[in-house]
Amino acid sequence: MSDSFSASGVVNIAVLVFREGLECILVLAALTASFRGKESRYHRPVIGGVFLGMLATAITWSVAVRILNDLSENVSALALQAGTGLLAIVVLLVIMNWFFHKVYWTGWISLHNRKKQELVANAADGKNGRRLALGMGLLGFTSFYREGFEVVLFLQSFRLRFGGHVVSEGVVLGSLATLVVAVLTFLIHQHLPYRRMLVVTGVMLAVVLLVMVGEEAQEMQLAGWLPTTQLPRLNEILPAWTGLWFSIFPTVETLVSQFIAAALVFGSYLQGGGCRE
Repeated sequence: MSDSFSASGVVNIAVLVFREGLECILVLAALTASFRGKESRYHRPVIGGVFLGMLATAITWSVAVRILNDLSENVSALALQAGTGLLAIVVLLVIMNWFFHKVYWTGWISLHNRKKQELVANAADGKNGRRLALGMGLLGFTSFYREGFEVVLFLQSFRLRFGGHVVSEGVVLGSLATLVVAVLTFLIHQHLPYRRMLVVTGVMLAVVLLVMVGEEAQEMQLAGWLPTTQLPRLNEILPAWTGLWFSIFPTVETLVSQFIAAALVFGSYLQGGGCRE
């Protein structure tokens, strides 16, 4: 495996992890924004729920790895890689939130806020404090685990393609970037340009999607799931790095697949109102 190929995988993974981390931070920031004075005590169960979400994500990763390792004993490597690649593309489409953009922001975040308000109101009425703590912990857990679960599913394809070392590097890089934003948000209380950051990472994820679709189409060709129609003239024009970094290959099937993916993303983006929340 070439260094450029590995670097491409690290960058793609880091972008995805950072994007998911950014969304988690936004949900938690909206959830804890009103925790001042007496309500500051609610931070602790939310933080506890986040740590449980991290633990659950690690367990989910172990289970997913074991399942795929067991499948690899009965399924060819190419077929397994192609299958997990299809799953990763579906997950990435959901993560990008072009289709579900308004539902995500008006639904997912507002759902957490409504549940928080109900719990706080019950506490003000003198109801069970343990129930309040559990509820806040559950909100913290779901805020993190939703993103973690998506990342786990997505990374299985990268693990099969690049190996665990490349995945680890990408996760560490993306997590460090997320940690910086978290520190600025929750400890230093800086108001960052979250909307712009989401738009930029959304564009980067669109590029990652095109790369994955090109790789997936090629893997399906190698596995015999798709025909291969070569374009020799295009092969003479394209430099080698376009295949390594952007998975642009001189075949009709890979290029058509990437065109469809690009049209799908752009069309759903326009239908969603151009990232308006």
